[in-house]
Amino acid sequence: MTSTPCTRTAALPLDAADEAADSVERTGFDIGWDHARHGLVPPAELLLEGTPPGQGWRAGRAVFGGRTLAAPRPVRQWLALRLQAWRRGIAFEGQQLTPHYLAQIEADRCPVLRTPLGGRAGTPDAAVVERLNEQAAYAAGNLVTLSLRAAQARRGVDAVEALRRARRLEARAAAAPGAAVVDGLDAGAWFRLAALQSYATPLPFHAAAQMPLALLPPNRVRLLNAAQGLQALLTLQFTRPGWAARTRALGAWLPEHTLRHDYQLFIGALAPRLLEANALGLPPARVLEDAWLHERVQRRWQHFVLSLGEAATAALVERLAAQGLDGVRLLSHGTEQATEGWALADRGQVPRSARLSAAARPRPRWPAAPRPAARAGTDRPPRCPAPQG
Repeated sequence: MTSTPCTRTAALPLDAADEAADSVERTGFDIGWDHARHGLVPPAELLLEGTPPGQGWRAGRAVFGGRTLAAPRPVRQWLALRLQAWRRGIAFEGQQLTPHYLAQIEADRCPVLRTPLGGRAGTPDAAVVERLNEQAAYAAGNLVTLSLRAAQARRGVDAVEALRRARRLEARAAAAPGAAVVDGLDAGAWFRLAALQSYATPLPFHAAAQMPLALLPPNRVRLLNAAQGLQALLTLQFTRPGWAARTRALGAWLPEHTLRHDYQLFIGALAPRLLEANALGLPPARVLEDAWLHERVQRRWQHFVLSLGEAATAALVERLAAQGLDGVRLLSHGTEQATEGWALADRGQVPRSARLSAAARPRPRWPAAPRPAARAGTDRPPRCPAPQG
């Protein structure tokens, strides 16, 4: 169950002339408060008297005492991400990005390396939550669970650069077969990383059309580019029984005979890979991802989608999403709605003026809320809202 944090029980005397900086201070205070609410302690360096998290934690301790809520892994992860974002000046969208959401994006395997996730923090296979688009906030749709090794390899590398690395390694391996890697990732891993990062990166239509779908979108990742939305929806048709009839029916939706012909050529390039996988008993999802790295599949796809055009592609995505797919929940959002809270205009950062103002001015003396008088039947201070499901 996800609970809505009770923020404060007393008015906090902040400088009203700098509302943005006040927000930075309040965010830090709320993080400390929620640590206390769940019986957790922030890092020692943030418990100093002048730090907002430390003041929030002391105020929360005074209110909650030993009457704290449970802190399962998603809650601890939620608090750690909020604290990390606050310390680095990165925006954090708190309405949708909840412990429940983080539980939904947990994974058993790293999608980039295809290796099991596990082990203690700091080891190469440890699971970490990363932003797909590092120019966007911590927000729903922009997060994925990776291995620490994959996360370290992608530092400072965007989707376009990841694709370049994949192409270079692919060419190197073709010229001299062997283990060609960059930062511990081979060509296939870089292709998967490029696809993964591109989902949350607004790209020109032609650039998105040239990105191989080397990785099916993980749960709750939002696809911002219409070409990739169509890629994913068409590829997912092959993961359920009856795909042959469905793909034929989808072809009939296309407005022109030439487009239907291009579409059938694309399906004809992708389908044989799946048939081979079925014969060998291989997982369909992985086979389909690898099929997208074949030159013929990419060429047929690009010819079809570029002929279809951006507007018609977006319309087809809407129609496919409305129809749905057995066992898969599909939601179609406009770009503004899909990126709400991503702070794209600020490159994912809390406005610099707010951070500078908050750092330069004297630290406010946040009052510790007094312990409320005991009341029968409650473990919360007066007027503090009950946890919401």
